[in-house]
Amino acid sequence: MEKQGKDNDIQKLIESLSPNEIKILPFLKEKNINKINEKTGLDKTSIVRSLEFLSNKGLVTLKTNKETKIELGLNGLLYAKLGLPERRLSNIIAKKNSVSLQEAQKESRLNDNEFKAAIGSLKKKALINLINGNIILSGKKEGLIEKTLDEHFLESLPRKYENLKPEEQFSLNNLNSRKDIIEINEIKTLEIYPTKLGEELIKHDFSKSKDMIEAITPILIKTGAWHGKKFRRYDIESPVPRISGGKKYFINQATDYAKKTWLEMGFKEMTGTMAISSFWNFDALFTAQDHPVREMQDTFFIANKIAKLPDKKLVNEIKAAHEGKIKGSKGWEYEWKEEDAKKVLLRTHTTCLSIQTLRKIHEKKEFPAKYFALGKCFRNETVDATHGFEFNQTEGIVVDENANFCQLLGYLKEFFKKMGYEKIRIRPSYFPYTEPSLEIDIFHPIFNKWVELGGAGMFRPEVTIPIFGRHIPILAWGPGFDRIIMEFFKINDFRDMYGNDINKLRNMKIWRK
Repeated sequence: MEKQGKDNDIQKLIESLSPNEIKILPFLKEKNINKINEKTGLDKTSIVRSLEFLSNKGLVTLKTNKETKIELGLNGLLYAKLGLPERRLSNIIAKKNSVSLQEAQKESRLNDNEFKAAIGSLKKKALINLINGNIILSGKKEGLIEKTLDEHFLESLPRKYENLKPEEQFSLNNLNSRKDIIEINEIKTLEIYPTKLGEELIKHDFSKSKDMIEAITPILIKTGAWHGKKFRRYDIESPVPRISGGKKYFINQATDYAKKTWLEMGFKEMTGTMAISSFWNFDALFTAQDHPVREMQDTFFIANKIAKLPDKKLVNEIKAAHEGKIKGSKGWEYEWKEEDAKKVLLRTHTTCLSIQTLRKIHEKKEFPAKYFALGKCFRNETVDATHGFEFNQTEGIVVDENANFCQLLGYLKEFFKKMGYEKIRIRPSYFPYTEPSLEIDIFHPIFNKWVELGGAGMFRPEVTIPIFGRHIPILAWGPGFDRIIMEFFKINDFRDMYGNDINKLRNMKIWRK
């Protein structure tokens, strides 16, 4: 009787096995997913899922092994071939003892960031000094020639983290703080051990199970083909894979909310292209043509592209503002060049949309008017915890004969209050195109300091007179939007804004409704 009961239990178990479970059963003794994949042709995800079901049914025991592996990153592969930046710079200094900064960078073929990192590394080891724009050997030449611990460590990769010596741990920390030199990957392997019951079923003949019905379909019901056949037993107790429902990307959630907020405050939206002329991005905003922000290190210029400027009358008015030919202004006291204004770039701020919109407002005679924008901007900045080369900015203008600075503060406080910031800090600042100017800060609880969000102010006469023919008070602001939403989503590193870690994205809370 007992044997009969056991046989019935085994038969029920057999009837509950899915086609994939039956397919991998004969190969459980391989104990390796890759080999099961080769034998069955099933993808690894299906194999792992079937193994979990078999484990729940007591047919296999699964053991997960974790191993941390250190491998060369993208830059690491390059440096393994060419040498670390400090090695390439060391070789030059070792030959010459003294070399100018410009000559050293040119000869070493290092970009700005690599060159700075190389100098910093050698100075930290007291091997060089910088005197009057020259790199001077200050330590022993042997210190430059001998391979460093970091170089030896790179040559030894790939390695298991668990096998590192203390000095190698030190090198790991050094190299891990630098961009893409090494990658630390956690590798999981699954070991498979059939149970006694599993070994019995490995030998079982499952040919009759092929006729079992997996699911009821309209055709089965219509034709009656299910008569006389067995349905597979469904296991309703085994855990199933987690299903993550789709949701809007978290930045888009916040963007939609911010746009709704501006619209509720009576603003209209302004939009425009991301590639724009220097005329609209800089010149129309009274930014001098020799201002540092227009240099290559701050701006992404598009090579071999020349923009078409607006009508000659407006171009001449902007030229007059720069050259100090507007009443009451000295301008920048230089000769304005039209060819510089024709350069094409990726917009560095959304304020270029404001100045273009002001022109349309003047043409349509529609002021008083209120407009906002929210979109991507680009600046050639080194990526770190608080900066990125791509970011979102929200922009706004209020055009009104009676507009004043107190109203500007009111708009900013109301917007930030709706975005969840009851308290902001406003301090005086400077921008070429606004006077008075201010900076908006929020206190960051993780960094334990005030974090700058962006600027605001009232457009200068040099901006408004060329557009309107007279000065009209215009309130303007352009805080960084990404920094506004980082605290809400518990993001403390700007680089995580666009990291696209699927697990983090799934666990992110929904933006406030």
